[in-house]
Amino acid sequence: MVNELSQRSSKPIATWLLVGVGMIIIQVLLGGITRLTGSGLSITEWNVVTGTLPPMNEQQWLVEFDKYKQTPQFSLLNFDFTIKDFKFIFFWEWFHRFWARLISVVFAVPFIIFLLQKRFKPSMVKPMLILFLLGALQGAIGWIMVASGLTGDAIYVKPTKLALHFIFALGLLCYAFWFALELLVPKEKLIVNSSIRKWSWWIIAILGVQLIYGAFMAGHKAATAAPTWPDINGSIIPPNMMGHNEGLLNLVDNKITIHFIHRGLAYLLLVLVIVLSVKLYKTAGSSLLRKTGWLPAFLVTVQVVLGILSVLWSLQIVPNQWGAFEWMAQLHQLVAMFLLLSLCWVVYLVRGKSSY
Repeated sequence: MVNELSQRSSKPIATWLLVGVGMIIIQVLLGGITRLTGSGLSITEWNVVTGTLPPMNEQQWLVEFDKYKQTPQFSLLNFDFTIKDFKFIFFWEWFHRFWARLISVVFAVPFIIFLLQKRFKPSMVKPMLILFLLGALQGAIGWIMVASGLTGDAIYVKPTKLALHFIFALGLLCYAFWFALELLVPKEKLIVNSSIRKWSWWIIAILGVQLIYGAFMAGHKAATAAPTWPDINGSIIPPNMMGHNEGLLNLVDNKITIHFIHRGLAYLLLVLVIVLSVKLYKTAGSSLLRKTGWLPAFLVTVQVVLGILSVLWSLQIVPNQWGAFEWMAQLHQLVAMFLLLSLCWVVYLVRGKSSY
């Protein structure tokens, strides 16, 4: 009876967290749309409260457009933009920020309600604080990223700042998902297998690096630098991957080097996840794990295919038009998030020791 009351008390909190997980996934996808449409630098200020509403009349639109005209992106790239063009890119950046504000409301309001209802157990307080801190940090990193594209001769945000923004968003996503699992999954569904758990953590670590390089690919708009497969512009191991004068900076700003690392990690992950699936299939224990253990292998296979199509279809990119490449890039990003969550699911279900 106590367990039933505990589960009933925790279920609304878990549902709330899963709604947040869904909203974060949408937010990351909106970030992808913002990047693919070149909209990220259209709003040049970070007005947390007053920026909630878009311009409401033509005079306000002209004021915002004049601010955008002061950016290097306008003077070096979009100097032929009309107010209509500006409104289009402004919308996506505004909606991306609006959705972030909406996430804050969705997290804050139920939190206050649950607090008043005394649904939170003492063990939940620390994770809740971390969750809110991660959310606030993500907003700050987002502005740091935008600011990197507003000075000097930058026409886009810095790829390293984009990667930081992306990986912190995924960290927030996984943290909220893990917290929800702690409230939803009964302890008897967990199994103990230290070998599989370590293997899964290694895969997540490698996937983390891969996701960072995916952000480098996006930030550098590197797909068109090598729109071939399985070779990279005719070579399996392309020359001059460390040929730039920057030395180790080639690892983060040489498009061909980024291609090579991103593709190599994809093949490595494909093999590692398939091995993980075989291990899970052979493992006795939780029926829940047996029913879902195939998901990482399925998702990593789909992800590799989407990555290949994104590269091959990058030649079809038409400036200021949404086409096949943009759809592939968005699907590639979406499946990457599902793959990461599926691995978090495995790590949650498989414990390294029985003291849970």
